[in-house]
Parts: sequence; C-alpha cells; structure tokens
Amino acid sequence: MSKVISVSGLRKSYGSNKAVDGLDLEIEQGEIFALLGPNGAGKTTTVEILEGFRDRDSGEVRVLDFDPSTKGNAGQQWRDRIGIVLQSTNDAGDLTVYESVSHFATYYENPKDVREVIELVGLTEKSDALGRTLSGGQRRRLDVALGIIGNPELIFLDEPTTGFDPEARRAFWSLIRKLRDEGATILLTTHYLDEAEALADRVAVINRGKIIEVSTPDQLGGRATSLATVSWRDGAELREEKSANPTALVSQLAQQFGGEIPELNVRRASLEDIYLEMIGGTHE
Repeated sequence: MSKVISVSGLRKSYGSNKAVDGLDLEIEQGEIFALLGPNGAGKTTTVEILEGFRDRDSGEVRVLDFDPSTKGNAGQQWRDRIGIVLQSTNDAGDLTVYESVSHFATYYENPKDVREVIELVGLTEKSDALGRTLSGGQRRRLDVALGIIGNPELIFLDEPTTGFDPEARRAFWSLIRKLRDEGATILLTTHYLDEAEALADRVAVINRGKIIEVSTPDQLGGRATSLATVSWRDGAELREEKSANPTALVSQLAQQFGGEIPELNVRRASLEDIYLEMIGGTHE
C-alpha cells in the first residue's frame, strides 16, 4: 500500500513549549487512522501542519506526496485533493442544505455530484431545509458533505461525534466506514476510545509531542496478551485475581464451587485501560 502521509522528525515549538517534539508517523492509503492523546499532547498542531494551516519548525512532511507548506497554485491543486471536517462550524445557516453543498462544490475542479453527496450523508429529506434548522447530528452530516464534496482522497475528521447521542454516533460511524469503503483515507482525532476501537484500522497515541506507539486497537500496548482479571463472589467477599491463563482459573473455581461461580466476570484490559496507562493520567 502507498503512503498517504509520511512524517519524519516533525518539530514545532511555541516559545519554550515543544508542542511537537520529533514526531514520526506514516499512514497508509485506504485506512482509517485515529490519533489519540490528552489535551495539549500535540494532536491539533500536528494535524494543522498536515493540513497546511500551520508551518513547522523542522522535519520532513509529505501528504499525498506533497509538502503541505508549499504555497501558490501547486498548493491549491493539492488542497483540492483533501477534505477537512472541523470540530464545529456555524456558517451558512441561512442557506438550505442543497445551496450550501452546491456553493462549496464551486470551489473544486472535480467535485462530486451534489445530490449524490447529500444522499451519501443521509440528508436527502433535508435538502430544502435551512442549515440553522438542522439538529446537531444533521448539522454534523452537513459538515461532512461540505468536507467531501471536492471528491477528496484524504479526509481529516476532528472530533466528529462530540455531543452526539449514542444512536447518532453509531449512524455517523457507518457513514465514516462508507467513505473509507469508497476509497478515501481518513485521519480521525477523537477523545472517545470506543469510537477509535470501532472505526480505526490503526491508532497512534501521542503525548507531550511524541508518538508513544502505533498499533491496531486490539494490539496496542500489549493489550492482546495482557493479564485477564477474573472476579467472583466468595461468600460476603468479592474477590479478583489477574491471570495469564483465565480458563484454567475458572475451571479451578468451578470445581471449588461445584458448578456455577457466583458473580463470575472475566475481562482483559480495555483500550481505555491501556491508553490511560500509556499517557500516565486520567482520561480527559
């Protein structure tokens, strides 16, 4: 697979604050890649450099085989190949959904069909509705429509489901998967660990401007081979034990209790458990 994003030794400081400190990163074509990290870890600065909105101090950056810091016509041609969905937008409230998407389509040389994009994001029934009348979830879908109307090869999604209820989040996840299935590469930043686990082919954990690890959600931080926690009730006491072989432990307990084990629970470390251990703090 070809590299859509390639970063080596990226650095960016604000005074004495090293926001990005020697970061290395590669993202493959056609994958959903999640960037995880606490507030102030360097996620936003990194993504803004990749998008071409912020200059770097040093390091090599290639996005779609292009240096995002390049200005002029070449930079505009490259920008036509990316789609950006910001965390929140409040523009075009007095335009209908169709008018907004149609207007954005004029910015690109080879836009998608407006009606097809509106259908793709699930807003066909709202085509004639004003932007300010949409619900939060519908407005987020319009944001995506505006981000993908240019037929981008690479899509940046910044905290895409903040404020969504569970049903709206899962519907939005389906949309993101559909965009990936249609050939787009997606870079996602999110504070929701379940979202990263549900969507991402790979995740990177960033903290203090450095990448700690890049892996699949189920392998991150040795998660797949982490000790399992087995808990059960023994009379008035709720007991638990960590084990590398939980099946054997459960078998022993079954013999001890003569069958059913009271309040038995077996679990391995969740992605959130691993993430919190890696960043050395509480989840924000």
